[in-house]
Amino acid sequence: MEHLNQLFVEAGTLMLAGMIFVFTFLSLMIIFINVVLTRLAVKFPDKVIQTKPVRSNQKTTQIVDGISPKVVAAITSAVAQYRKQHNQNSSTNIIK
Repeated sequence: MEHLNQLFVEAGTLMLAGMIFVFTFLSLMIIFINVVLTRLAVKFPDKVIQTKPVRSNQKTTQIVDGISPKVVAAITSAVAQYRKQHNQNSSTNIIK
């Protein structure tokens, strides 16, 4: 039994040492990559590409608050139709 306890202690020690090694290695790798990238970004900056805005020849409907009037009209008519059907169904259910 004591031999088994020693094996578990050794296994736990090896596992802990491995986890610490991996954590340290990954942390150093992240720091190294960030340092190299910051130096490269200073030496080779990204070019800014300026584009001209594309103009459309089509007439667009006026959009109020991000929703076009056609969509508002469709939603309004759908809600009115639903309310009309819902009120008729509820009144017939009450009479029955």
